Amino acid sequence: MTKVLHIITRLDMGGSAQNTLYTCNELSGKYEKVLIHGLSLESGMTDQEKKIVKEGISRAKARGVKVILLPSLVRSIRPIKDLRALLKLIWLISKEKPDIVHTHSSKGGILGRLAAKLCGVPHTIHTPHGHVFYGHFGRLASRFFLWAERIFSKLTDRLVALTQGEKNDYIEMSVCAPEKLITIHSGVDVQQFLSANGNGVEKRRSLGLEQEDAVIGFVGWLLPIKGPEYLLKAMNYVWTEQPETALVMVGKGDLDIDLRAEVLRKNVNGKVKFLGWRNDINELMPIFDMLVLPSLNEGMGRVLVEAMAAGKPIVASRVGGIPDLVKDGQNGYLVPPADERALADAILKLLNDRKQANLMGQRGKERCQQFSL
Repeated sequence: MTKVLHIITRLDMGGSAQNTLYTCNELSGKYEKVLIHGLSLESGMTDQEKKIVKEGISRAKARGVKVILLPSLVRSIRPIKDLRALLKLIWLISKEKPDIVHTHSSKGGILGRLAAKLCGVPHTIHTPHGHVFYGHFGRLASRFFLWAERIFSKLTDRLVALTQGEKNDYIEMSVCAPEKLITIHSGVDVQQFLSANGNGVEKRRSLGLEQEDAVIGFVGWLLPIKGPEYLLKAMNYVWTEQPETALVMVGKGDLDIDLRAEVLRKNVNGKVKFLGWRNDINELMPIFDMLVLPSLNEGMGRVLVEAMAAGKPIVASRVGGIPDLVKDGQNGYLVPPADERALADAILKLLNDRKQANLMGQRGKERCQQFSL
């Protein structure tokens, strides 16, 4: 069989890692699969997350995927480790002799494609899993990554965008020749959300939510790029008109402490629930009246597909690949990024018109199959 070697810096519960595992598993019968990954220490995973990732790796091995751990392959820029990782990748690629090297995310893409080129691999594919050309870093760092991607795209036969929006960004920013670009949506396991049958009453009770409360859901990393602080600001307007509304934030990240402190400062801690990382999103989603994703940049947003499968209307930023999933006025509302007033207005529209909200949720449920695994 044709041998495909995948390279990714970290395997965690993030979308890029999960999509890479799905790709290896689902194509393992058609291609000989090798997966090289780093230690994922920077992900700060909980014991439960580590257990789930370990189980995912075990499933991949059981399906015939050869998994190789490369400790020097890290996400941050570490010159000595990066050189070690490059040399090790060259050695592994020379040993495995793959027909295709498929790299994932920025760091894995830079080192992996360079190693593949030096080894004379016939074909190279790169999936950025959402670019970092704006929103993630400061101006200089963003320009560096754009410059680097323009250079390394010359070593790439195909560059995979998760959405048409992402593809358009690559073309507008002259990242590579348009004929090298292809759009492949990130596959999402929608079945567990379509068939979710958890006890919503009991789940609400376990979270300390009143049965009559409207519930706004946020699921994602608590990082600036996801815009959770704008959602918290938007809730000030929402609570003025709809005081019996709860905000449930699922996720972890650098902003966790700051967001909790802001909630205490505003004396609204009874209205906001911080759940941290959870592995029962399919059970939590049914208690939400809507999902809100106020990202500043987003490759695709797998959680949006999960919300659609659960029949939930969506409020999200009009950035990156989100408009591929959320059609404004059909299965949700799109608003400008970093605009808490517009965010609040869209949330209130759904809260004040439950019939329209239910209709949007149903449309999302019909649409989610376009992004299924």
